[in-house]
Amino acid sequence: MLVLDPSDEDARALSLRWSARVSLTPRILFVNVFALAMLAGGFFYLDSYRSRIVDGRVTQSIREARLIAEAVVAVPTAQRPDLSVKLARDMGSWIRIYDADAKLIIDTRALGLRNFVLQDPDKQAWTQGAARFLDAGIDTVVGTPRAPLYRERSNGLAWPDVRTVRSAPTVAATVWRAPDRTPVITAASPMPGGSVVMTTFNARDITQTVRVERFRLSIVLFVVAIVSVLLSLFLARTIVRPLRRLAWSAVRVRLGRAREVVVPRLPERRDEIGMLARALSDMSLALRARIDAIEAFAADVTHEMKNPLASLRSAVEGLAMVKDPALQERLLAIVRDDVHRLDRLITDIAEASRLDAQLSRAKFEPVDLGAMIAALIGSREARGVERGIRLEFDRRQAESLVVLGEGARLERVLENVIENAISFSPDGGLIRIVARHEPDGVFVAIEDEGPGVPEEAREQVFQRFQSLRPAGEAFGKHSGLGLAIARTIVDAHQGSIVATERTNRAAGARFVIRLPAAETAG
Repeated sequence: MLVLDPSDEDARALSLRWSARVSLTPRILFVNVFALAMLAGGFFYLDSYRSRIVDGRVTQSIREARLIAEAVVAVPTAQRPDLSVKLARDMGSWIRIYDADAKLIIDTRALGLRNFVLQDPDKQAWTQGAARFLDAGIDTVVGTPRAPLYRERSNGLAWPDVRTVRSAPTVAATVWRAPDRTPVITAASPMPGGSVVMTTFNARDITQTVRVERFRLSIVLFVVAIVSVLLSLFLARTIVRPLRRLAWSAVRVRLGRAREVVVPRLPERRDEIGMLARALSDMSLALRARIDAIEAFAADVTHEMKNPLASLRSAVEGLAMVKDPALQERLLAIVRDDVHRLDRLITDIAEASRLDAQLSRAKFEPVDLGAMIAALIGSREARGVERGIRLEFDRRQAESLVVLGEGARLERVLENVIENAISFSPDGGLIRIVARHEPDGVFVAIEDEGPGVPEEAREQVFQRFQSLRPAGEAFGKHSGLGLAIARTIVDAHQGSIVATERTNRAAGARFVIRLPAAETAG
């Protein structure tokens, strides 16, 4: 069965394939400008707005042509020219009437009303040319059908052909394009007797209205774009700049310049960037402390190993020169003690160096400290306790002493502290172990009747290679790492271990261990 690494799933979930190589600044700009681009679609909406206006104007022209035809028919022939001029002036149109033979009989322009004059683009200002160019560009983008260019025929007739209109039962209308790209609307309506009335209107106001709205929209888009870009740059600055500083600090830490690097904590920022900055700062400080601890540990190891090696070298060199068997035996005893001490040092150093890595991978499970302490005492008594030292366990039988942890490591803590108490206890002394369940966790106290720990040395005894051994103790039995290993394990279990004086001011040392209690059901 294929097992996926959770880190791979997280990497896929956080990856951005399409923009993996793009900086945050252009991403932020792109998102905001893309929203503006969608807003710019209002330009194309104006095209449909213009189409609706033109359609409405065409409908209006059809009604006007029908009304003009009915009005002209209703008056005598002699009054028709004056009526046509009046109607053309009121409606703003150019009116022409053709007879049944398509002969022009009334023309309001010829009668002196020149209200239909097309604009010459070559004589207009450059702004109108730019507006026409923009109109053409937008029409091309949206695919607007291009109206045919309006031209009058040499015989005076205009499109649609009056013969076509005469044969049609309804009014006909057509939209044309003037040279300046404004719409020209022609409408023709048949009259009784085969005559045709034709109206022509240059709706420049439609184009002007659309251009004004487009200009206003352009101003709004321009202002919004400037504000959006400035805000995007400000947002990118508040995000990208601190991230770059943090990344550069992390690179310098990676290059081995941790002591020179001060990772900014950004205390004024309460957002995710500030959280990241403080997390990286704490990580760099922890890394620096770990490096210092490793360097100090290496120096302590060197110092501790030099002493037995120097003693071992002196003894070996003396064996080559000493001939007295008794003195040789004493030198051999020194060699054996030094070898034992080196073996103990190497074993404890190896365990101490691996302890942090092993604890980081440990899986905590419920552990009954009461049962563990009872088993340790029974096992130790079965092997025999040296110098007649007695072990006593005080606990309440119905009390739960369950904690979350790794059983083997917690057992090592108890073994180290009990072993330390045995080594300091006098012959026939009593070591008392008390375990209780308290509101804040499980409490374990180990008391001996030895010389105790001076108040000024109660923190020092938990440091590596620190050992205040009693006088006359056999050489090389202790490496000074037992209590240091115990504290490392307890700290990894979110607990504490301290050295205090015994209650009732009795002689001896008292080590107190506190661990969080495990949550139990029911």
